[in-house]
Amino acid sequence: MLRTRLIVGTVLAGLTAGMLLVDRYFAPWFPFLFAVVLGLSVLGTAELINLLPPIRRPRLALCLVAVIVVVALNWLPTALGDRGGRADGLSVVCQGFAAAVLLTFLVEMARFVGPGGGVERIAGAVWVIAYLGLLPCFLVQLQLGRADADAAAGAVALALAIFVPKGCDIGAYFTGRLIGRHRMAPVLSPKKTWEGAAGGLGLAVAVAFGLNAIRPVIPGGTAGIVGFGLTVGLTGMLGDLAESLIKRDCERKDASEIVPGFGGILDVVDAVVFAAPVAYWWLH
Repeated sequence: MLRTRLIVGTVLAGLTAGMLLVDRYFAPWFPFLFAVVLGLSVLGTAELINLLPPIRRPRLALCLVAVIVVVALNWLPTALGDRGGRADGLSVVCQGFAAAVLLTFLVEMARFVGPGGGVERIAGAVWVIAYLGLLPCFLVQLQLGRADADAAAGAVALALAIFVPKGCDIGAYFTGRLIGRHRMAPVLSPKKTWEGAAGGLGLAVAVAFGLNAIRPVIPGGTAGIVGFGLTVGLTGMLGDLAESLIKRDCERKDASEIVPGFGGILDVVDAVVFAAPVAYWWLH
């Protein structure tokens, strides 16, 4: 398990380095960011849908198309020549999400032949699109929203949103292994402890200080940095528990075998996806 975590962490760090270092030469398009976020969202969508029992499982093609469109809409203002307005990007995304919600109803209406899980599939589709289409857009906008104003600040903001929750996860894992005694969520995740949570939040704050020192983007001085580390780290921890809820409710140990012994794509992105809106609200 430790070896797998280290491998996954190295891969994630490499992908993030590409987004932070390579993409700056291609601003304001940021193609590496587009490829990574879209790829992980698509893989996570397929993984999440396959977890669900058939009667509640939304239509895979519908969810994949909707997630792809919602994520891609972040780049529409850039394609139209408006490179400055970060609010415009999220506004377009929200309109696309609303259209996807309507589409889920139309698809089920067109295929309806009688009672048999239609409402559950609609609800499931909306949830999947929101979870793996809408939430990652807050991560994207941390970079795209600063493309013209300050690309370096956008890169640091993106790094904070990724490495603070992942740092919390790493800190909680190692602290829990060393001194963990008191279980935090015995039903959802029996191995998580309060001691591990404290260690994770401590590392999250340390990561926030380290990255913010490169290019200050967190408002509020020292108190703001501590608050950012604690809230974004805590939200990432809750994102990990949320994914545990999904797996346990579906009676599955792992979301998939893409990352054997680790849990799949969802276990890689759960903390970051959950924490992305909180990081965005802090930094905007």
